[in-house]
Amino acid sequence: MEESIEQWLAELEKIEAAGGKMTEKQSKILQAAIEVFAEKGFAAASTNEIAQRAGVAEGTIFRHYKTKKDLLLSIVAPVMGKLIAPFVLRDFNKVLDLDYERYDQFLRAVIANRIEFLHNHMHVLKILIQEIPFHPELQEQFRKNILAKVLERMNRIVDQFKMRGQLLDLPNLTIIRLTVSALIGYVAASLYHEQHEGSAWDDEREREDTISFIVRGLGAS
Repeated sequence: MEESIEQWLAELEKIEAAGGKMTEKQSKILQAAIEVFAEKGFAAASTNEIAQRAGVAEGTIFRHYKTKKDLLLSIVAPVMGKLIAPFVLRDFNKVLDLDYERYDQFLRAVIANRIEFLHNHMHVLKILIQEIPFHPELQEQFRKNILAKVLERMNRIVDQFKMRGQLLDLPNLTIIRLTVSALIGYVAASLYHEQHEGSAWDDEREREDTISFIVRGLGAS
Protein backbone atom coordinates (compact mmCIF):
# COMPACT_ATOMS: atom_id res chain seq x y z
CA MET A 1 0.00 0.00 0.00
CA GLU A 2 2.73 2.44 0.99
CA GLU A 3 4.57 2.03 -2.31
CA SER A 4 1.40 2.67 -4.30
CA ILE A 5 0.56 5.82 -2.34
CA GLU A 6 4.12 7.09 -2.70
CA GLN A 7 3.86 6.64 -6.47
CA TRP A 8 0.66 8.68 -6.60
CA LEU A 9 2.13 11.40 -4.40
CA ALA A 10 5.18 11.64 -6.64
CA GLU A 11 2.92 12.09 -9.66
CA LEU A 12 0.76 14.64 -7.85
CA GLU A 13 3.87 16.62 -6.97
CA LYS A 14 4.83 16.68 -10.66
CA ILE A 15 1.37 17.97 -11.51
CA GLU A 16 1.57 20.61 -8.78
CA ALA A 17 5.04 21.70 -9.88
CA ALA A 18 3.67 24.09 -12.46
CA GLY A 19 1.95 26.04 -9.71
CA GLY A 20 4.64 25.69 -7.09
CA LYS A 21 6.16 22.74 -5.23
CA MET A 22 3.95 20.88 -2.76
CA THR A 23 4.95 21.54 0.86
CA GLU A 24 5.90 18.72 3.22
CA LYS A 25 2.72 19.25 5.25
CA GLN A 26 0.59 19.24 2.12
CA SER A 27 2.21 15.98 1.04
CA LYS A 28 1.46 14.42 4.44
CA ILE A 29 -2.16 15.62 4.27
CA LEU A 30 -2.64 14.12 0.82
CA GLN A 31 -1.09 10.81 1.86
CA ALA A 32 -3.33 10.63 4.94
CA ALA A 33 -6.38 11.63 2.90
CA ILE A 34 -5.73 8.92 0.30
CA GLU A 35 -5.54 6.32 3.07
CA VAL A 36 -8.64 7.51 4.95
CA PHE A 37 -10.79 8.07 1.84
CA ALA A 38 -9.85 4.61 0.56
CA GLU A 39 -10.61 2.94 3.89
CA LYS A 40 -13.83 4.75 4.85
CA GLY A 41 -15.12 6.57 1.79
CA PHE A 42 -15.53 10.30 1.43
CA ALA A 43 -18.74 10.68 3.45
CA ALA A 44 -17.48 8.75 6.49
CA ALA A 45 -14.00 10.30 6.48
CA SER A 46 -13.35 13.24 8.78
CA THR A 47 -10.81 15.99 8.42
CA ASN A 48 -9.95 15.47 12.08
CA GLU A 49 -8.90 11.87 11.41
CA ILE A 50 -6.98 12.91 8.32
CA ALA A 51 -5.19 15.58 10.36
CA GLN A 52 -4.30 13.12 13.12
CA ARG A 53 -2.92 10.60 10.64
CA ALA A 54 -0.95 13.34 8.88
CA GLY A 55 0.41 14.64 12.18
CA VAL A 56 -0.90 18.17 11.65
CA ALA A 57 -3.53 20.38 13.22
CA GLU A 58 -6.98 20.20 11.61
CA GLY A 59 -6.76 23.91 10.87
CA THR A 60 -3.70 23.24 8.71
CA ILE A 61 -5.87 21.24 6.31
CA PHE A 62 -8.22 24.18 5.83
CA ARG A 63 -5.31 26.52 5.15
CA HIS A 64 -4.52 24.37 2.11
CA TYR A 65 -8.03 23.19 1.20
CA LYS A 66 -11.22 25.16 1.86
CA THR A 67 -13.44 22.10 2.32
CA LYS A 68 -13.18 18.33 2.57
CA LYS A 69 -14.46 18.10 -1.00
CA ASP A 70 -11.66 20.40 -2.18
CA LEU A 71 -9.25 17.94 -0.56
CA LEU A 72 -10.90 15.02 -2.38
CA LEU A 73 -10.82 16.84 -5.72
CA SER A 74 -7.19 17.83 -5.22
CA ILE A 75 -6.39 14.12 -5.07
CA VAL A 76 -8.74 12.77 -7.71
CA ALA A 77 -9.35 15.44 -10.37
CA PRO A 78 -5.73 16.11 -11.43
CA VAL A 79 -4.88 12.44 -11.16
CA MET A 80 -7.81 11.45 -13.37
CA GLY A 81 -7.23 14.15 -15.94
CA LYS A 82 -3.44 14.14 -16.12
CA LEU A 83 -2.32 10.81 -14.71
CA ILE A 84 -4.94 8.07 -14.72
CA ALA A 85 -6.25 8.64 -18.25
CA PRO A 86 -2.82 8.78 -19.94
CA PHE A 87 -1.54 5.96 -17.72
CA VAL A 88 -4.54 3.72 -18.39
CA LEU A 89 -4.31 4.31 -22.12
CA ARG A 90 -0.53 4.00 -22.24
CA ASP A 91 -0.57 0.75 -20.30
CA PHE A 92 -3.66 -0.47 -22.14
CA ASN A 93 -1.98 0.22 -25.47
CA LYS A 94 0.34 -2.69 -24.74
CA VAL A 95 -2.76 -4.84 -25.17
CA LEU A 96 -4.71 -2.87 -27.78
CA ASP A 97 -1.82 -2.38 -30.19
CA LEU A 98 -1.15 -6.10 -30.61
CA ASP A 99 -2.89 -8.23 -33.21
CA TYR A 100 -4.69 -11.27 -31.80
CA GLU A 101 -5.94 -14.17 -33.87
CA ARG A 102 -8.85 -14.91 -31.54
CA TYR A 103 -11.07 -12.94 -29.17
CA ASP A 104 -10.20 -15.22 -26.23
CA GLN A 105 -6.51 -14.33 -26.64
CA PHE A 106 -7.40 -10.65 -26.48
CA LEU A 107 -9.49 -11.21 -23.33
CA ARG A 108 -6.65 -13.04 -21.55
CA ALA A 109 -4.29 -10.18 -22.31
CA VAL A 110 -6.81 -7.60 -21.06
CA ILE A 111 -7.38 -9.47 -17.79
CA ALA A 112 -3.67 -9.87 -17.05
CA ASN A 113 -3.01 -6.21 -17.87
CA ARG A 114 -5.85 -4.80 -15.77
CA ILE A 115 -5.23 -7.10 -12.78
CA GLU A 116 -1.66 -5.80 -12.60
CA PHE A 117 -2.89 -2.20 -12.85
CA LEU A 118 -5.41 -2.74 -10.04
CA HIS A 119 -2.81 -4.31 -7.77
CA ASN A 120 -0.41 -1.41 -8.30
CA HIS A 121 -2.94 1.39 -7.77
CA MET A 122 -5.75 -0.06 -5.69
CA HIS A 123 -6.08 2.71 -3.10
CA VAL A 124 -6.58 5.64 -5.45
CA LEU A 125 -8.77 3.54 -7.76
CA LYS A 126 -10.88 2.56 -4.75
CA ILE A 127 -11.50 6.25 -4.07
CA LEU A 128 -12.53 6.76 -7.70
CA ILE A 129 -14.95 3.83 -7.65
CA GLN A 130 -16.49 4.98 -4.37
CA GLU A 131 -16.83 8.66 -5.22
CA ILE A 132 -17.48 9.03 -8.97
CA PRO A 133 -21.21 8.20 -8.64
CA PHE A 134 -21.70 11.03 -6.14
CA HIS A 135 -19.66 13.88 -7.64
CA PRO A 136 -20.66 15.34 -11.04
CA GLU A 137 -17.22 16.91 -11.44
CA LEU A 138 -15.58 13.50 -11.28
CA GLN A 139 -18.18 11.96 -13.59
CA GLU A 140 -17.38 14.56 -16.27
CA GLN A 141 -13.65 13.97 -15.85
CA PHE A 142 -14.20 10.22 -16.18
CA ARG A 143 -16.37 10.51 -19.29
CA LYS A 144 -14.01 12.90 -21.06
CA ASN A 145 -10.59 11.62 -20.06
CA ILE A 146 -11.10 7.89 -19.73
CA LEU A 147 -14.38 6.43 -20.99
CA ALA A 148 -14.45 8.16 -24.39
CA LYS A 149 -10.85 7.25 -25.18
CA VAL A 150 -11.17 3.63 -24.07
CA LEU A 151 -14.39 3.17 -26.05
CA GLU A 152 -12.75 4.58 -29.17
CA ARG A 153 -9.95 2.01 -28.97
CA MET A 154 -12.28 -0.85 -28.04
CA ASN A 155 -14.52 -0.07 -31.03
CA ARG A 156 -11.60 -0.67 -33.37
CA ILE A 157 -10.79 -4.01 -31.75
CA VAL A 158 -14.40 -5.19 -31.90
CA ASP A 159 -14.67 -4.13 -35.56
CA GLN A 160 -11.62 -6.24 -36.40
CA PHE A 161 -13.05 -9.39 -34.81
CA LYS A 162 -16.47 -8.81 -36.41
CA MET A 163 -14.81 -8.48 -39.83
CA ARG A 164 -13.09 -11.83 -39.23
CA GLY A 165 -16.45 -13.40 -38.45
CA GLN A 166 -15.55 -14.19 -34.83
CA LEU A 167 -18.18 -12.01 -33.14
CA LEU A 168 -21.93 -11.71 -33.57
CA ASP A 169 -23.25 -8.82 -35.65
CA LEU A 170 -24.38 -6.86 -32.61
CA PRO A 171 -23.81 -3.15 -31.94
CA ASN A 172 -20.23 -2.60 -30.77
CA LEU A 173 -21.43 -0.96 -27.57
CA THR A 174 -23.48 -4.06 -26.72
CA ILE A 175 -20.49 -6.35 -27.26
CA ILE A 176 -18.26 -4.10 -25.15
CA ARG A 177 -20.87 -3.79 -22.39
CA LEU A 178 -21.42 -7.54 -22.14
CA THR A 179 -17.69 -8.26 -22.25
CA VAL A 180 -16.80 -5.66 -19.64
CA SER A 181 -19.64 -6.72 -17.32
CA ALA A 182 -18.40 -10.31 -17.25
CA LEU A 183 -14.77 -9.26 -16.79
CA ILE A 184 -15.60 -6.88 -13.94
CA GLY A 185 -17.53 -9.66 -12.22
CA TYR A 186 -14.51 -11.96 -12.43
CA VAL A 187 -12.04 -9.29 -11.31
CA ALA A 188 -14.20 -8.22 -8.35
CA ALA A 189 -14.60 -11.82 -7.17
CA SER A 190 -10.90 -12.52 -7.69
CA LEU A 191 -9.85 -9.51 -5.60
CA TYR A 192 -12.37 -10.41 -2.87
CA HIS A 193 -11.09 -13.96 -2.54
CA GLU A 194 -7.50 -12.74 -2.65
CA GLN A 195 -8.16 -10.58 0.40
CA HIS A 196 -9.93 -13.40 2.28
CA GLU A 197 -7.46 -16.19 2.83
CA GLY A 198 -8.89 -19.68 3.02
CA SER A 199 -11.81 -18.99 0.69
CA ALA A 200 -12.34 -21.59 -2.05
CA TRP A 201 -11.25 -20.01 -5.32
CA ASP A 202 -9.47 -21.49 -8.32
CA ASP A 203 -8.40 -18.29 -10.07
CA GLU A 204 -7.10 -19.88 -13.26
CA ARG A 205 -10.25 -21.93 -13.72
CA GLU A 206 -12.54 -18.98 -12.95
CA ARG A 207 -10.63 -16.81 -15.43
CA GLU A 208 -10.89 -19.42 -18.19
CA ASP A 209 -14.56 -20.09 -17.44
CA THR A 210 -15.29 -16.36 -17.69
CA ILE A 211 -13.48 -16.11 -21.03
CA SER A 212 -15.30 -19.19 -22.34
CA PHE A 213 -18.64 -17.72 -21.25
CA ILE A 214 -17.96 -14.48 -23.14
CA VAL A 215 -16.72 -16.21 -26.28
CA ARG A 216 -19.62 -18.69 -26.39
CA GLY A 217 -22.15 -15.91 -25.85
CA LEU A 218 -20.73 -13.45 -28.35
CA GLY A 219 -19.02 -15.77 -30.83
CA ALA A 220 -20.39 -15.92 -34.36
CA SER A 221 -19.77 -19.65 -34.77
